[in-house]
Amino acid sequence: MSENGDSRKSSRFEANVPVFLGSVLLIFAALAIVWFRDVHETQAFIAGVQSFIISKFGWFYVFAVAVFIVFALGVAMSSMGNIRLGPDDSEPDFSTFSWFSMLFSAGMGIGIMFYGVAEPVLHYANPPVGPGETVEAARQAMELAFFHWGLHAWAIYAVMGLSLAYFGFRQGLPLTVRSALYPIIGDRIHGWMGHVVDIFAVLGTMFGVATSLGLGVMQVNAGLSYLFDIPQDTRVQVVLIAVITLMATTSVVSGINAGIRRLSEINLLLAVLLMFFVLAVGPTVFLLTATVQNTGAYLSDIVNKTFTLYAYQPNEWIGGWTLFYWGWWISWSPFVGMFIARVSRGRTIREFVVGVLLVPSAFTFLWFTVFGNTALELQMAGVADIVGAVKADVAVALFKFLEHLPLASISMGMATILVVTFFVTSSDSGSLVIDIITSGGQEDPPVWQRIFWALTEGLVAALLLLAGGLVALQTAAITTGFPLGIILLLVSYGLFVALRRETQRRHTLQSAQSVSTATAPAVPWRQRLGTLLNQPTRDRALSFLKGTAIPALEEVAEEIRSRGMDAQVTSEDEDAMLTVTHGAEDEFHYGVALKAVRSPAFAITELEGKEAERRKVWRVEVALREGGQRYDIMGYTKEQVIADLLAQYERHMHYYHMHVVD
Repeated sequence: MSENGDSRKSSRFEANVPVFLGSVLLIFAALAIVWFRDVHETQAFIAGVQSFIISKFGWFYVFAVAVFIVFALGVAMSSMGNIRLGPDDSEPDFSTFSWFSMLFSAGMGIGIMFYGVAEPVLHYANPPVGPGETVEAARQAMELAFFHWGLHAWAIYAVMGLSLAYFGFRQGLPLTVRSALYPIIGDRIHGWMGHVVDIFAVLGTMFGVATSLGLGVMQVNAGLSYLFDIPQDTRVQVVLIAVITLMATTSVVSGINAGIRRLSEINLLLAVLLMFFVLAVGPTVFLLTATVQNTGAYLSDIVNKTFTLYAYQPNEWIGGWTLFYWGWWISWSPFVGMFIARVSRGRTIREFVVGVLLVPSAFTFLWFTVFGNTALELQMAGVADIVGAVKADVAVALFKFLEHLPLASISMGMATILVVTFFVTSSDSGSLVIDIITSGGQEDPPVWQRIFWALTEGLVAALLLLAGGLVALQTAAITTGFPLGIILLLVSYGLFVALRRETQRRHTLQSAQSVSTATAPAVPWRQRLGTLLNQPTRDRALSFLKGTAIPALEEVAEEIRSRGMDAQVTSEDEDAMLTVTHGAEDEFHYGVALKAVRSPAFAITELEGKEAERRKVWRVEVALREGGQRYDIMGYTKEQVIADLLAQYERHMHYYHMHVVD
């Protein structure tokens, strides 16, 4: 199932040329249409596009997001949740803390900084139903903020990320969006259909990230205005975009470990510090009480909120809020999904969904309660006019809020730094993702392409700000979200088909295991005991691999070829693999590989070899299509290796005849 895509990549650019050039042309064509029109015409055009999509396709966004959340939770709770995103013996590449830091920083960092205070206050002033600036409006405001930033948003990311991680790390397909459609269109993912899907993914990522960058730079400008009296205008914001884009370019050149991971960890630590500062100096007991009540209200009304479209009482509010968010999250899904897939190799599906869906949602709920409820408390107590400040300029909401708390200069300085670091993280993560897609799924694409996309993101954000400000940014998110929503529904279906197929395979192989075991000759018990107690060195294990295991694989391969089938043995220094072809999806793999493990304490005195190796023993473990099987065949005779291979092949053929041939 691997992509034979060398013909589609230019050796000079190391890119999937149709996707790279198609994305560049469409991005700059869209910018040209916006830029070369009269400013007033551009704003009218943008408003018209947004109004058309909201009025005609609002129902689609609501339906699609409902499907995503049901699908994500259903997969996690089913037996499919045990499947690992990678070979069965793989382990996570990053620690849990680093993993949470990166997915959260890339997913919602700038957003919660911009809307953490502003959204609850705006809902409080102008709720979708009922009068504003009442106790009921305050309660409703927090529930709506939870709804927009909670499970639904992360479910969109989870579906895309899960699909990419599964097909990329489990099935060996390129790490691009097209791979998720393999169960639906097969090898056509390598043709024009796959190119179109990846181009839409690039466009969605580009304009989704540009939306966040635009919001972020407006807020950075507001913070600098408060701290240093720097004027708030578009020219300053364009300069800030240029400066911060250069910072992001430096980070993305450093790669995930050196740049993005460390910056994400700093982001999370600063965010937690700022949040606990507000919790400590604000109405602490009230905020803790409100957290519990807000969460309960959100969960109790989640189904009703999910499907509310105000069909019987037309309301323009939903277009500027719920539908904007759903379009924004969907347009961000290739970016965030690709990024969290890239950092989630080795985790199970259940662990992935819980980590991506529940943990960030819980943190977001706490964030909105601490900042939103404190702001509402200041407003309702008459301490500050937060509503007036937010209505005048949404970007200054956080700083107007912090102004009324102790140590305002310190907290506002920290908030400004945090917005900048979130800005940089989103930009460099987005650049890396776009580069991976346009390079055909390479996990470590060329540096010059990362630089190109980082600079392009800054340019897009700047031009959209100049053309229409926040309205242009919102329209870009909603517009690119529509085609991507259709693609994401197809991705969900493709992933379900693949997971159901793998689950059937597992169940079938388990049911066939007793049959295959019965037909395999038993290993004499003294030999088995000797294998258990023997603690071989690497040299002994390597000698067994080359002298016994590989000749066994080659003998079986030769016999299979003599019967008119394709069988190949490939080997490297410490492993070998027999591949028998039954079709792209149903190849049989039987591999053997050296693996070092720590010796049990009771066996240390029996170890062979030099003193430096006394704490290590070596095994020769079997690996199948699903990954390492964690059992050792060291010490088998050639006939016993062949018997084990045939037992596994018999299980594979049992599945093949039951689920493929029919």
